[in-house]
Amino acid sequence: MRGDLKKVLFQYPDRVLSTILWLVAFHSLSMGLALIAQPALLMKLSGFSSECERFFPAQGGVFHILMAVAYIMGATNIEKYHYLTVFSIIVKAVATLFLMVYCFAVEFKWIVLLSGIGDGVMGLMIFLALQNYLHLKTTAGNRYVK
Repeated sequence: MRGDLKKVLFQYPDRVLSTILWLVAFHSLSMGLALIAQPALLMKLSGFSSECERFFPAQGGVFHILMAVAYIMGATNIEKYHYLTVFSIIVKAVATLFLMVYCFAVEFKWIVLLSGIGDGVMGLMIFLALQNYLHLKTTAGNRYVK
């Protein structure tokens, strides 16, 4: 099994990168819709009051949806939209930094901590998949890459 996974990862780096970007896009779209809708139960479970201002979380939701579009563009055409993949890594790094600073310097909320960890993991996955893609593209002379 290990050999099969390694073979897939190294034989189809474009598919791996694309799949990761699609999964991140799905996460971002889901978070965006949740931030716009702000269901009372989800807000309560996340540690937020139901009496908070709704505009700024909804605005954050729209941002998440826009980022999902960028992730999808990067996933559908890696070569054409390579700059969006690099931008995605930057966005995830900044989000991780912001969430961790907010969590530990402003107000600790478990959902903020988990979000920071999640963004860090997603950013790292995109970074590693991009590095694998670029490495195999240069060493294999486009033999393995679309």
